[in-house]
This record gives sequence, C-alpha cells and structure tokens, in this order.
Amino acid sequence: MTHEIAVIPGDGIGQEVTPAAVDVLEAVDADFDFVEGDAGDAVKEATGEALPAETRELAADADATLFGAAGETAADVILPLRDVVGSFANVRPARSYPGLDAVQPDTDLVFIRENTEGVYAGIEAEIDDGVRTLTRVITEDASREIAEFGFRYAKRNGFENVTIAHKANVMRETDGLFLEAAQAVGDSFDIDYDTALMDALAMHLVMRPEEYDVVICPNLAGDMLSDLAAGLVGGLGLLPSANVGEDNALFEPVHGSAPDIAGQGVANPSAMILSAAMLLDHLDYADEAAAVREAVEGVLADGPRTPDLGGDASADDVTAAVVDRL
Repeated sequence: MTHEIAVIPGDGIGQEVTPAAVDVLEAVDADFDFVEGDAGDAVKEATGEALPAETRELAADADATLFGAAGETAADVILPLRDVVGSFANVRPARSYPGLDAVQPDTDLVFIRENTEGVYAGIEAEIDDGVRTLTRVITEDASREIAEFGFRYAKRNGFENVTIAHKANVMRETDGLFLEAAQAVGDSFDIDYDTALMDALAMHLVMRPEEYDVVICPNLAGDMLSDLAAGLVGGLGLLPSANVGEDNALFEPVHGSAPDIAGQGVANPSAMILSAAMLLDHLDYADEAAAVREAVEGVLADGPRTPDLGGDASADDVTAAVVDRL
C-alpha cells in the first residue's frame, strides 16, 4: 500500500532538515509518495497567507505530514496545521544518547501534551488602553482524552509510571478540572501514577529526570517542560515530536526555524529524522522505525556531528551517515 506523505519544509532550517528526513524515509523498505507544500514567512510575504488553502488540503488528505519549522508566522502555520490533522495529543520524547555530553545522561521520558486548548486556544483581547487579556480554556472532555492517550501510551510502550503535571493549587478551576479528569482516568488503569505541580516538576526534572517516565501536561506546560528536557539531553536538535489525531498525524522537530544558522548547512537533522521515525511507527512500520532510531543513535555516538554537538559536520554529512547505516 502506498502512503501519501505531505512534506512542508517551512522556514529557516526547516528547509535544510526536512529533505534529510525524506532521504531517510526513501532509504527504508516502505512505499511512500511525497507531495510538497509551502508555508511560512516567505509564503506570506509573497501571497499574503502564511498557510495557503492548498497546503491545508494537502495535509488534510495525506496519510501523514512532515513539517520543518515556521518563523515569525509560526502561530499562523503550525496551530492551524495541527487542527487540520485533528491533533489532540503532542508526543515529545526526550532521551539521552550514548556518546553525547548530556547534562543528565539518564534522561528517558516522554511528554504527552494536550494540543487543542489552554492558553493556546487563541482567545485574546484588548479590553482597554494598555490592558489585554488571555482566556485559558480547559474542558473535561479534552482533559480526559489526553489522559487516556497518555496512559495508553505508557502501557503500550512499557513505561512503569505516569506523572500528571498541573498547577491546581493556583489555577483551581481550570487546572483543578484537568487534574480531576486525569486522575479519574488514571484510576481506571493498572499503572502507577502520581501528580506534580508543574513548577516543582521543572526543578525535579533538572535534578532527577530518571525518576520520570511519561508526563501528561496541559498545553503550555508541555511546551515549556519538554524544552527544558531538551537542555538535559543535548539541545533542541535531538527532540522529535508527533501531533496525533484520530485518523491523521503531523510530525515535526521541537526546534524552531533557527534563523541565526539558517542557510549555513550546519543544522542538526537528528530531531527531524527521529520525527520521521515516529511517522514510521504511526504508519505501522515498526521495524523500519527501530532501524532509523538505531542508525541515528549510531551516528550520534560515533559521528559525524553537527556544531551544536561539538562537531564540524554539515546536515548533509549527518544525513548521509544515517542513510549509510540504514
């Protein structure tokens, strides 16, 4: 069966790392048809729209989407794209790799981030001169859905513990509802779980990340905590992610467009390639996904490495080394 993959490089280093992921996917034993779409800053400058209708339709109709990065138009691109694929869960693994100088070499955890509401619901207003508001939306249905996804993910992948992150001691109504719904789901699963205030959790993750397996988070907390974890393992160039819906999904690296290094050819393609491995898992190519991860781990351990990891290799050098191992 041929799977159609929408490829949307976007801005900055997205233009450099997305082709790397396509090269890797072409190197495995899978039948893919790649169709490219445009989005981002340059597209808005040229057309007035950061995310053209044809690119939306491309992602909606594809079996999965690879997305690189967006610059100043990020909110106008990635949030609608996540909506287009019906994504309610953002899956962000963070783990240390052998051979890298990680701050916390025992890190191996996964953030399950609610992807539809919270402060990212986009309800902002200027109510008076110099006074602006942001409405935080939390619903029981979305909270239960992300909790059920997170606990199922933990069971399916052999994790022993789930942590529910929240700030219900201050945001009593919104995070109170999130916590209640997630705990009710947790009580129905045969797996250990605990709860943690998200600010205290940030400190514990820095000091003892090995104590955590799967962390279920409201939207903003998941965004921030996963970036914090990137610092523990070697940087944003190592973190992939999946935006998962019921019937569709979008895969992207956690890093942004990195305009400071864009066009230099030195961006680390590892996060994008690992996102492609998550795409393979999603489409039931488990063996191929494992092979890609093994190849990336081998290159990270033995080189070549990009400058962010202390080397002097280009993105093309790293990609070629991964493909060679495959």
